[in-house]
Amino acid sequence: MPSRCCGGVFDWDQAQIRLDELNALSEQADFWNDPEKAQALMRERNRLDSAMGAILSLERDLKDSVELAEMAEAEGDESLVDEAQATLKAVQARAAKAELEALLSGEADGNDAFLEINSGAGGTESQDWASMLLRMYARWASARGFKVEELERQDGDTAGIKSATLLIQGDNAYGWLKTEAGVHRLVRISPFDSNARRHTSFASAWVYPKIDDNIEIEINEKDVRTDTYRASGAGGQHVNKTDSAVRLTHMPTGIVVACQLERSQHKNRATAWNMLRARLYEAELQKREAETQKLEDAKTEIGWGRQIRSYVLQPYQMVKDLRTGVETSDTAGVLDGDLDDFMAASLAARVQGGGEPVQDIE
Repeated sequence: MPSRCCGGVFDWDQAQIRLDELNALSEQADFWNDPEKAQALMRERNRLDSAMGAILSLERDLKDSVELAEMAEAEGDESLVDEAQATLKAVQARAAKAELEALLSGEADGNDAFLEINSGAGGTESQDWASMLLRMYARWASARGFKVEELERQDGDTAGIKSATLLIQGDNAYGWLKTEAGVHRLVRISPFDSNARRHTSFASAWVYPKIDDNIEIEINEKDVRTDTYRASGAGGQHVNKTDSAVRLTHMPTGIVVACQLERSQHKNRATAWNMLRARLYEAELQKREAETQKLEDAKTEIGWGRQIRSYVLQPYQMVKDLRTGVETSDTAGVLDGDLDDFMAASLAARVQGGGEPVQDIE
């Protein structure tokens, strides 16, 4: 029967039926003959089992806490009352987290994610800021136990990066990261300015889901230009001597993807095609959500008026999301990957319809 938990209705009977189906499939002798399909089914099974377990645990702990509070009040035991209140607060926090997880119900929210970072205008300043963003997201993903692979990287002329692409693998990776797409603004005293002047830099983050093979995305090969080039950055002498890196340009849309992860051009080409399919699929998802025009407008310029978040290091310490108003003075923590509060607020606002952007900060 339906169970009310975390602000919504969870159809327990349907969830149990699906879980039983997945358990039966996983016990079949040929289940792992198709590893990718099997992994996708196991991830669905684990998410469903985890959700059901979380509901049971919350209901049990809530019942125990209420009983403890009633007993403490009956006996007049203040220490037990304090313990019961603390337990109830902990249950409330867990329920809030479960409610947020329940919002990750989009078509591709459970998928792995590709994350692209690009520097804006401003040369070394913006390229250094882009590398800081790359590190921030890599640390956020690692803290969640996600696997992070660097697929492509173009180093800056002096410092930082011009662009980079990460593959982030983990439960709901795309669901969490999708609201991070946009322009990020940094204000700081430049470490590259001998006069120690304050500079404003911009970099963008774009996110799209890794898609399953059973999702059909038709691409006319005549519409795709393929370029090969030598990989940059670490990779050994073999990478530097051969044109193993691959860049694909989808001419009708202008979408460009690149991969230099492998030494084999063939493998990089296959990965790049997967990335292109994922980008086109993400574009279709955005159309379904009626947000395509807004996103395209945001991509027209990595600069003033386009940012979703400001990171101010000078003359004061403040990170503020310009869509939700969430802010913190713990700039070091944010740049080390403490992004959950920002992601949670953005995700909730997106699911609930959002609102007008809040005023920017200087």
